[in-house]
Formats: sequence, C-alpha cells, structure tokens
Amino acid sequence: MADDKVYIKNKPATFEYAIEDKLTAGIMLTGSEIKSVRNNKVSFNDSYCFFHDGELWIRSLHIAEYVNAGYAGHDPIRERKLLLTKRELRKWETKMKEKGYTIVPLAMFINENSIAKIEIGLGKGKKLHDKRESIKSRDAEREMKRYLKR
Repeated sequence: MADDKVYIKNKPATFEYAIEDKLTAGIMLTGSEIKSVRNNKVSFNDSYCFFHDGELWIRSLHIAEYVNAGYAGHDPIRERKLLLTKRELRKWETKMKEKGYTIVPLAMFINENSIAKIEIGLGKGKKLHDKRESIKSRDAEREMKRYLKR
C-alpha cells in the first residue's frame, strides 16, 4: 500500500472557476479519515473553504467512513481545519474580501512523507460564455492530439 499513489482531483472546480492562485495546505484529519483518504474515498461535491477567526476551514468535503474504524469513526462531512502560514492566510483573507473571490479545493493527495495535503485555489466564478470558451479550447486540444497521433 505504500507504493500506491493517492491523488484525488476535483475536476469541476477548474470548469466552474477561473483559478488565479494555488497553494498546498495541510489538513487536520483523524485516524479513520486518513485511512479513508488512502483508499480514495473522498468526494469534493460542493466543498469550499472559508475563514473563521483568522483560520481557514473547509466545509462539505466528504470523506467516507472507514469500515474497520469501530468506535473511533468520524463524521463524513465535518468541517476540517487547513494548515497554512500566517502570511499566506493574511494574503488570501484580504483577497477574499474582494467581491467574487472564493477558495475551492482542487486536489487531495498524500505526499512522499505520507502526510495528507490538499491543493486549494483562489478563483472567481466563470460566466456562461467563459465556460463555453473552456469547452471549445478543450475540444480543439483534443482534436489536435488525435491528429498528431495519426
């Protein structure tokens, strides 16, 4: 299990938001939560980050219950604290006060030291025409790759 790579990506985030800045943050998890993460039992549906008392928290991140947890189980959608430096927190908190910005989780992974990390992005919501542009560029890129394979 040590050789397995864990990288869980939030695909709709880059479609729904124009990401301007990215950070990698630590996340406070319990024992049964980290075991579920290692089994790729994470869902990013409607999850987002918010500031509370100068700390960054993530809400609606669903980490499935670990089957063999017993009495030491966890609440699958509890709020979890993200670990960043004070400087990074202050910088992003001032950005969040600007209209239209939000912090969304982009990916969750386990690094080489077996520590769970989450990649978060500061972005603005895309309008409908921006989403259409993303679809067009993605389709064009796919066609070019198909053509080059021939």
